[in-house]
Amino acid sequence: MSAHAESSQATGFPARATAFVDRPAIAVGISWYPEQWPESRWETDLALMKATGFNTIRMGEFAWSRMEPEEGRFDFAWLDRAVAAAERHGFMVVLGTPTAAPPAWLTQKYPDVLRVDENGTRAGHGARRHFSFASGRYRDLSRRIATEMAKRYGKNPAVVGWQIDNEVGPPSFDDESVAAWHAFLKARYGTIDELNRRWATQYWSQFYNSFDQVPLHATGQQNPGLLLDFKHFTTTTWTDYVQNQVRAIRPLVDSRAFITTNTMFWNAGFDHFVMHRDLDIAAWDNYIPDGRPDWVANGANHDLVRGYKQRNFWLMETQPGRVDWVPVNRALDPGQVRELAWQSVAHGADAVLYWQWRPSPNGQETYHGSVLGQDGQPNPIQPEIAHVAADLIRATPLLADTQPVAKVAMLFSYDSRWAIDLQRHHKDFDPIKAFTDFYRPLRVQSQGVHILPAAADLARYPLVVAPDLNVLTEAQARALEAYVRGGGHLVLGPRSGMKDDANALWPQRQPGPLAALLGARVAQYYALDQAVGITGSVTGKAAIWAEALEPTARDVRTIATYADAGGWLDGKPAIVTRNVGRGSITYVGAWLDPEAMAKLAASRLADAKVAPLVADAHPDFEIAERAGAGKRILIAINHGSVAHPLTVPAGAKPAGGDWADGQVPAHGIALFQLAPEAR
Repeated sequence: MSAHAESSQATGFPARATAFVDRPAIAVGISWYPEQWPESRWETDLALMKATGFNTIRMGEFAWSRMEPEEGRFDFAWLDRAVAAAERHGFMVVLGTPTAAPPAWLTQKYPDVLRVDENGTRAGHGARRHFSFASGRYRDLSRRIATEMAKRYGKNPAVVGWQIDNEVGPPSFDDESVAAWHAFLKARYGTIDELNRRWATQYWSQFYNSFDQVPLHATGQQNPGLLLDFKHFTTTTWTDYVQNQVRAIRPLVDSRAFITTNTMFWNAGFDHFVMHRDLDIAAWDNYIPDGRPDWVANGANHDLVRGYKQRNFWLMETQPGRVDWVPVNRALDPGQVRELAWQSVAHGADAVLYWQWRPSPNGQETYHGSVLGQDGQPNPIQPEIAHVAADLIRATPLLADTQPVAKVAMLFSYDSRWAIDLQRHHKDFDPIKAFTDFYRPLRVQSQGVHILPAAADLARYPLVVAPDLNVLTEAQARALEAYVRGGGHLVLGPRSGMKDDANALWPQRQPGPLAALLGARVAQYYALDQAVGITGSVTGKAAIWAEALEPTARDVRTIATYADAGGWLDGKPAIVTRNVGRGSITYVGAWLDPEAMAKLAASRLADAKVAPLVADAHPDFEIAERAGAGKRILIAINHGSVAHPLTVPAGAKPAGGDWADGQVPAHGIALFQLAPEAR
């Protein structure tokens, strides 16, 4: 357990992302880059930030060349003044280590630290993240600058958190990475014979005599075991890269200050559950590039981030209106910045920080949305952001030390995502879309879902859904069986239990090590170029993927069958279920359309006795509950473009927001305090 986690428990507030009991429990703020502006402007900016309602500033994550203008010569005087000015204005400060953007002196003197792509091209200076994640020299230099920062600011009373690097992700294929790859494989398999066995390298004469013969590849027509292990390797390497700095600064910083890194939207570069094991909290950057939010899918990513640590998180960056990196950078509609801020809080965010305060006079992101314009005056989005800040500051006493409530858990597996992506078998089988298609009706109907790793403790969830648990280990299967026998209701989606953790087929048919528990198996799977019908207690259509199921036990019940006249699937079971012990296991063999998926969700929720907090809410409403410290808070968000009526539970007391005359306006929010649940 980290010092921060121990401090959090000592405060009695395990739900809270931060461990400072004398600081606001909810942070709202901005990324500020004082190194880009004359110091004569700083006081004006800080006063405007305060007037906007912010209580938190993030800084430092791209300022290496200013902190260390020449090798070994450090200049923190300007940052001393910036941190002191922020503290003088009453801000909490999060400092970022600046290692995402090495200075020119470093890359010129040590070109070996530069990242090499899979084609052998070495990166040049001038962008960011252009270093090799395996470079020992780069890690030494990164640890040194992080250590110098921590020595100077680790016990500064204004500094409540530390962000390591920024949006890590791109791998490298340089010589050090290749050597690290071979060492990783040796540590994972022990002997080359074991690797050959797990990868089945007699196929295409891939057999290896030694680890140093194994090529380093991320793509191409390579062995699926190699490609999945590449992802395991990048996970190990990036995690160790981040921990290299964590280990350096941890002894030097206040034990109450969190240490984290910021991640990105559905990022597939590494296993985020592994990355966060030894970080204090999760933090991520939530952007809607096309300006048209799918609120359910966006909420799923919030739930995933919360699942990394199974506790509240920080939204370290989000857009003040628009981004600048897609073909059409549409701005969010009026009111949507506010509704999305509240969505993050509803899903467990204890901080909402915007990127950025003001666009740099030049640089790659000058067109990105900002609170101020290039003239230093507020942009049209500023009043809405000020509204967000006022909301959150006002609601802090209610929200403090509460966390999202859910009775439904969904299992997300990076191994499964990667394995399916490597061998989709149907171009449209996107594992993220498959996941969110299951999530959508479950979230809308249950009004609370937690997303967890496959190895999580599931005992407190009546219903657990694993949409595409393609990679399944024996240990995970045993844990899921125990969950079912103990009274849990488990739902598996298509392609579940097909592979082991070396991306090899299980010798038994799907769902592999869970086939005996299910009392059924997949007789055959089919990629579909047109939809087929689904009949039974769940009706609708299946597209993209369908599996013909075959019961092997007498007590298996068929919930739905295929209607595919003249086809392989006609009359075959599509969904089966079986009661086992005090629980049940259900297998869904098809990618269902929304109608069928909604019916399936309703039936599984009913069997698990999971009911919504607000019955019959309009589909535009997102309903959530945060609870803790003797409080229960209902959050209702109208994601629609018109007002909708909202009937709240008996005894609910209005506690803020826009609810009036029984309605919530377009893009509005409403807060209610609920009576404590009966024990």
